[in-house]
Amino acid sequence: MTESTRVQPLYKSIYLILIAMLSIQFGASVAKGLFPVAGPAGTTALRVFISALILVLVMRPWREKFTASGLRRIAAYGISLGLMNLLFYFALERIPLGIAVALEFTGPLTVALLSSKRVLDLVWAVLAGLGIYLILPLSEVSQALDMVGVLLALGAGFFWALYIVFGKATGKENSSSATSAVGMCFAAAVAFPVGLYTNFEQVVDPSLWMMGFLIAILSSALPYSLEMKAMQNMPAKTFGILMSLEPAFATLIGILFLSESLMPSQWVAIGCIMAASAGSTITAR
Repeated sequence: MTESTRVQPLYKSIYLILIAMLSIQFGASVAKGLFPVAGPAGTTALRVFISALILVLVMRPWREKFTASGLRRIAAYGISLGLMNLLFYFALERIPLGIAVALEFTGPLTVALLSSKRVLDLVWAVLAGLGIYLILPLSEVSQALDMVGVLLALGAGFFWALYIVFGKATGKENSSSATSAVGMCFAAAVAFPVGLYTNFEQVVDPSLWMMGFLIAILSSALPYSLEMKAMQNMPAKTFGILMSLEPAFATLIGILFLSESLMPSQWVAIGCIMAASAGSTITAR
């Protein structure tokens, strides 16, 4: 195999990851457009419930055997996913998409930094802290943001961190596809009742199900499939570096489709968090 034939699958995987990120963030912009009708909880309920149905039908997890201990780990993984989605959509109702995604990224970044003992990673921690400071409404250089929205986005990041930890804990007892399908069912068990409680009429309204289906495809089914395919020909470090670009994609989608705007200090803040995420990935063992 020549060098060029080895490089081609990597380039293809990079394109797939970029498309996946665009899909996720465009799905988030579509979801935010549904908030005035179904609210963030109702929108989350539609997205997660329909995503669970799609994954169950496609992955067919009933073909595998699950132990009680395995199901408990998957339940923790899925509940974290459900709470992450709920808090993120509640945050997105109050603050711009790019800022919400950047703040949410502090979750996986914290997991990466805590698992490392390199002195250099202190630089990434300081850089991330600077980014958060510039975003916080308490900072003098930041445009006034909704503090509740900021805290909700950080909360979503916390549950993203737990999602990663519990995801690793699920081990290899069952296939990743079956684990994802069952985990999404647990996520739906968390998000769907909240959506029913806050926006019952909208969640059960068939006229909104197609919009929920579109959000589920754009935010879950399509990017999940593209990322799974891309990772077959891509080193984990390369994948992590590319994922650090997601706040930038979110910011651009917010500007183009949601007419959002950011202060220069907020652009710098997002850049700091992206740099910290990419740096921690590059220096990871």
